Amino acid sequence: MSDRTTGIDPADVEQVRVLAEAARVAARRLALLSRAEKDAALRALADALDAATDTVVEANERDLARGRETGMPESLQDRLRLDATRVAAVAQALRDIAALPDPVGEVVRGSTLANGLQIRQVRVPMGVVGMIYEARPNVTVDAAGLGLKSGNAVILRGGSAAAETNRATVAVLRAALAEQGLPADAVGLLEGGHGAVRALMTARGLVDLLIPRGGADLIRSVVTESTVPVIETGVGNCHVYVDAAADLDKALAIAVNSKTHRPSVCNAAETLLVHRAVATEFLPKALAALSGEGVALHTDDEAGAQADTAGVPHDAVTQEHYDTEFHGLEMAVGVVDGLDQALEHIRRHGSGHTEAIVTEDRAAARRFTAEVDAAAVMVNASTRFTDGGEFGFGAEIGISTQKLHARGPMALPELTTTKWVVEGDGQVRV
Repeated sequence: MSDRTTGIDPADVEQVRVLAEAARVAARRLALLSRAEKDAALRALADALDAATDTVVEANERDLARGRETGMPESLQDRLRLDATRVAAVAQALRDIAALPDPVGEVVRGSTLANGLQIRQVRVPMGVVGMIYEARPNVTVDAAGLGLKSGNAVILRGGSAAAETNRATVAVLRAALAEQGLPADAVGLLEGGHGAVRALMTARGLVDLLIPRGGADLIRSVVTESTVPVIETGVGNCHVYVDAAADLDKALAIAVNSKTHRPSVCNAAETLLVHRAVATEFLPKALAALSGEGVALHTDDEAGAQADTAGVPHDAVTQEHYDTEFHGLEMAVGVVDGLDQALEHIRRHGSGHTEAIVTEDRAAARRFTAEVDAAAVMVNASTRFTDGGEFGFGAEIGISTQKLHARGPMALPELTTTKWVVEGDGQVRV
C-alpha cells in the first residue's frame, strides 16, 4: 500500500488486501482460459441469474424500500430498480458477451525484422480491475461478465443504496463460478464505507486499474485521490443542436427521444440548442412535445417566447442549468445564431460525452464532427445510442470521456493491455 493509506482504518486496508490478493490468484487462472471455457462460464452465470430472479428482486425491493424511506429521488430509484424483466435483460447481456470475439491473444501488430526476430504486440488481460459505482446494480453483472471474458478478476464496490442487491447478485455469480470449477474470487465485493473505498483507491500494486462510474462528485473524488491508475468515465452533459438545414420532423423525434427515453442516464440530452432560422417553426412543437412528456423547461429569452406561443410552462435558464446533468425530466433550451455559436456553447458547457447535430447540410455535419471534442458525436441520431450494447459491443463497463487508452463505450478490448512477444533463434545484439 502507498503512504496515502495513512488515516484509513487498518481493517479496511486489510479487507482490500485480502480481496486483491485472492483476485490476483483468480486472474492468473482466468488468463489461461480458452474462449470456449469463458463462454460456457458466461452462459452458466446467465442461467444462474435467471434461476435466482426472485432472490435478486426481493433484495432489490429492500434497497428500494430503504431509498423511499430516505427520500431517494425517483430518477435514482429508476437506476436502482430491478424487476424480472430487467434481471432477464442483465442475464441476456452475459449471453451477448459470450457471443462476442475474445480480445485476449489478438495480435495488434507484428513483423519480422531484418535480423530474423519475429515481434508481435498481443492483447492480454489487465489483471485485477476495481469498479466503484453508484446505484446501478446491472453494473455488477456487466463488470463481472466483461471481466471474465477479458480474463480479468474484478473487485466491485457498488453504492450503499444498492447494498442488498449487490450482495445477492455477487453471491449468485460466485456460486455459479465455483460450480463451473472456476475461482469464485474472480468476482469480489468490497463492503464498508468511505474508508474501504479509499483503501481500494490507494491499493497500488494490488489493483491494476480502477474505473469509477457515477455522478460528478464520485468520479472527481476517485480521479483526484486514487494512486491506482484510473480510467475516467465522465458526466453526461449532452446537447442536441438543431441546425438551420435540419429536417424538423427528424429533429423533433431526436430531441424528445434524447431527453425522455431514459432521462436518468448519462447519455440523455440536457440541453437543446436551436438555430434562430428555424426556432419560430420548430420550438413551439418541440417544447410542447417535451412538456407533454413531463419535462421542466429552462429557456433563454427567445426560446421562452416560443414556449409562451405554445402555452408551455417554463422558467428562465441560468448558467448553472447549462452546466447541470439533471438526471431527470429537466432540459435547458437556447436559441443560437448558428453553428459557430452552438460549437462555442458546447465547448463551454459540454462534458465530452455525447453531442448531436440534426442537419441535412453535410458540410455542417462535417464541421460538427471535426470540431466537437467528445467521446461520441451523433449526426441525425439520438444521444441515447452512446452505449456499448447499442454499438454492438455487448455490455459495457462504462463510457470513458478521457483521451488515454479508452474513449467512449468501454467493452472487451478496453479491458486489455498489450505485451510484446519477441521470438528469435539465438540472435544477440551487436
